[in-house]
Amino acid sequence: MMKTVLKGLNLAELEKFVLELGEKRFRAQQLYTWMYKRNVDDFQQMTDISQTFRDRLQEIAEINAVWQEQVQISPREQTRKYLLRLQDGAMIESVLMFIDNRVTLCISTQVGCPVDCKFCATGLMGLKRNLTAGEIIDQVLYAQRESGAKISNVVVMGMGEPLLVYDSLMHALDILSSDSGQNIAKRHIVVSTSGVIPAMQRFIREGRKYRLAISLSATTDEVRNRIIPINRKWPIADLMQVARQYIRSSRELMTFEYVLIAGVNDSVEDARRLCSLLRGMRVKVNLIPYNETVQGFDRPANDQVEAFYRELLPLRAPVTVRWSKGVDIDAGCGQLWTKASASGAVASDQ
Repeated sequence: MMKTVLKGLNLAELEKFVLELGEKRFRAQQLYTWMYKRNVDDFQQMTDISQTFRDRLQEIAEINAVWQEQVQISPREQTRKYLLRLQDGAMIESVLMFIDNRVTLCISTQVGCPVDCKFCATGLMGLKRNLTAGEIIDQVLYAQRESGAKISNVVVMGMGEPLLVYDSLMHALDILSSDSGQNIAKRHIVVSTSGVIPAMQRFIREGRKYRLAISLSATTDEVRNRIIPINRKWPIADLMQVARQYIRSSRELMTFEYVLIAGVNDSVEDARRLCSLLRGMRVKVNLIPYNETVQGFDRPANDQVEAFYRELLPLRAPVTVRWSKGVDIDAGCGQLWTKASASGAVASDQ
């Protein structure tokens, strides 16, 4: 008999679970606190729950939704890359980064990705399946246990397109940010999208307090159609319109991520077009020199990155060059999965 996975259930769902077992409603709050706040993954350590109920839970339920397959550590860049196995044998990646006073975890939302960005190793996988809320949450809880560090920031920009898993993602983030959970500040959680406009509009309409970022990486529809095919459905002009809606509604800066790829989108003309697109908007720009993960795409020379950066200075907006961390440990999205797949560690039918 398959055990019920409790990780991912919110308080109301846990109440339904315990009541169906004939237990008192308050047991749900106990389970919620042990799992999400105290980050305990063993029923026998839940000492304020009766031994009889703990034993019963051990028989019928499972806490964890992800298990460690492989960890690669880069002391030089203070980065840890996790390859995590799911209950069905599929695998995903997360990356933990120690930056200044922040402990940031980059998490995945899908096994593979359907968006097919041409420069992304995950895009080579195609879409295997979506993650459950529990699998999204457990990446954070696992990394915290493994590293012993309190995670202060979460960026949802690992494997997959987050807004294609909207309901499960928001369910997970609501638990992670709850007072009875990890209490991660909503403004310290960033959801990055390639531009799924209907879900972005829903995000705005629902008044979500998490921060939204757009992975733009091109200044013309011709180039973006080529490297981020979803642009054919939701082009740049429409993205800019939704970005303005987000800024007005949330009163937050709109973050734009721009992966710089040599000879594709890194020219001075591209930089000037980017300035024109963003002028008059309250924005933050993250320039990301390409982490060479897919053959045929290269990182620009440092002086080209510098020239692109200088052209954005007239925006009078925060512009950051974010060099990829963990290059020595395959920390680019999809790299570790791809190596594991090639070695036979990933089942061929996944």
